[in-house]
Amino acid sequence: MAHDSSDYGSAPTARHSTAPASSGSPPVQNGLILYAHPDAHHSHRVRLALAEKEVDYTLILVNPDDRPEDLAALNPYNSLPTLVDRDLRLFDSRIILDYLDERYRQARLQPDAPAARAMVRQYAWRIERDWLASADILLTDPSALDPAQATATRKSLTDSLITLSPLFGHQPYFLSDSFGLCDCLLAPILWRLPQMGIQLNPQLAKPLLAYNQRLFERPAFAKSLTAQERIRSRQN
Repeated sequence: MAHDSSDYGSAPTARHSTAPASSGSPPVQNGLILYAHPDAHHSHRVRLALAEKEVDYTLILVNPDDRPEDLAALNPYNSLPTLVDRDLRLFDSRIILDYLDERYRQARLQPDAPAARAMVRQYAWRIERDWLASADILLTDPSALDPAQATATRKSLTDSLITLSPLFGHQPYFLSDSFGLCDCLLAPILWRLPQMGIQLNPQLAKPLLAYNQRLFERPAFAKSLTAQERIRSRQN
């Protein structure tokens, strides 16, 4: 469960408290702390993993245009998400996911067997390279987005999703009978397809759309959403 420590946004199950002071030094708190963007897929994937594992943590939603000094003191890149676990500071979402999966063994996102785990990580690498890189382009602030590049990227991503849609019809989750790392990466992106201007043809992408529905109906997915993400979904 996330205990929200920011009034910039809120998780649906959050307990509100005072936002950390921007004093230039990290807040003194016990337990797991996540500094997260309220509406970005890299932060969303971490919130989703924590919700799937039912880990108790403090969520600090950060306005990306007004980042607290605390964050810069913790993370030399001043980037989101940033995870703090006592003396440990992590600021790459994939490294955070790996750490959480090893630290909290319930609801495992990756197999225990080395070969199977390596295969899942390779699939995750391909998802990030083939799909998430395109999503990053399309989710850029519209004022900074090149229209020609956006049109080409949107068509490429749409065509790729439709082409690989049958892949999602064989098992409930990504090449697996259980929710895992690749689903954790895909769910936040698929949730943002309308934001990217992508509408999949139900006839051409039926297995993928059914997979989307399975992801979005998971209780953990609902818990992972911030108020801002919920509002955006209604707007889309």
